[in-house]
Formats: sequence, structure tokens, C-alpha cells
Amino acid sequence: MAFAPSPIPSRTQYVLEAIKHDILTGGLRPGQALVETELAARFGVSKTPVREALKTLAGSGLVVMSQYKGVTVRMVDADMARAVYDVRLLLEPEAVRRAVASGAPLDAAHEALRRAAGADDPAERSLANRDFHRALYLPCGNPLLGRMLDEVRDQAALVSTVAWAAVPSWEREAAEHEEILRLADSGDVDGAGLAVHDHIASFVERAFPHSPMDPPPMDPPPMNQSPMNQSPMINE
Repeated sequence: MAFAPSPIPSRTQYVLEAIKHDILTGGLRPGQALVETELAARFGVSKTPVREALKTLAGSGLVVMSQYKGVTVRMVDADMARAVYDVRLLLEPEAVRRAVASGAPLDAAHEALRRAAGADDPAERSLANRDFHRALYLPCGNPLLGRMLDEVRDQAALVSTVAWAAVPSWEREAAEHEEILRLADSGDVDGAGLAVHDHIASFVERAFPHSPMDPPPMDPPPMNQSPMNQSPMINE
């Protein structure tokens, strides 16, 4: 019989989603302490589901567990932001290219864009923007690629939350989202992939600019020569 992992208990899932929402919408700030007893009292549960939720959040990179400092919301610095966005630059444009090439429906991306445009507050807009990106890369046809992007999705959202609090850039990013979706709707595989690359690269460079001592930002791969489909050179 194949092993099936046990589902997360409902109380733990409830606490997990509530804490994650607060982190990703700025309700809980980077570096802020997360005390089990306080969270248990807030959510009306025992410390056990809180402890399990915090362990899961630590695994996803949103909180840090320290023997001496306890549990805190993860701090965001330039190195962390660039590492997360470097993974996105390597994977997300290719995933979007594949999704567009497959002709996958983009209804969820259109809906997320409408939600972002009509959002009443930054938290709602942030969540809609996350859904927009996921709706574009998830139909790439490779579940592993989608899961890899999902694994950095929360950390990327944390970077965005911190960056937007310092330098709001909603209008520019909304325009870039509209252009990405226009290219995807038209079936422009390479154009959509390049637009996604430029969108991700320009955001992290605005929010965490390179110093003169840093290596130059990574250029996008040549058309039809993406990181996922390059063939190794064989010496004969």
C-alpha cells in the first residue's frame, strides 16, 4: 500500500493560514517575535497547533526559529531578496512560456488582474498579484516546475511586502501585468516569457539595487534558448 501523508489538522491549518496572511500583508513585520502563548490565546487554541503551524512556516522560509531568540518573522535583506528572485528569474519565464505555448486558458489570470485593479487596500492587492503570477505559471504542464515556483512564492511575497512598504510601485507593476497578459492572450510565447523576466528583474533591481561591487544582473536567455531546453555540448 502506498504511503499517504497525513493531512494537516484543521486547527493547525487555520492558524497557519492566519499567520501567513498577516506576514504577507504586513500585519506582522520582519523581525517581529511570534510567541506561542500569545498566538494560542489570539486564535483560541492550544499551543500544539500554533507550534506545528510555526514549524511549517519555518519550512517555507517565512519565519526563523532560533534557540535563543525564539520564533520571529524572517528579515528581508538584499541578499535574501536577490536569491529568491534569482530562482524566479531562472524558472518563472520558462514556465509562463510553456503555459502560453500549451494554449492553457487564462481566465484565472484575468480575474486576479481585475481583483488587483479593484482592491481597496494594499493587502488585498498584494494577494491578487500573487494569484496573477501563479495563474500564469501553474498551467506549464510540468507539476514539478509549478511546485518549485510555489516553494519560493511565499518568500517572494514577503520581499514584495517589504519593498512596497518602502517604495510603492503598484501602478507600474499593474501596467506590466497587463502587458504580460496581453502577450499571453495573443499567443506570443517568447514575448510573454521575456516580459515576465523583465518584470521580475526590474522589480528586484528597483527595490534592492546592486552596488558597484556586485556582479551584473543576469540577462534573459536568447529566444528559443531558455535554461530548461538548452542541450549540453558534447566533446567528440
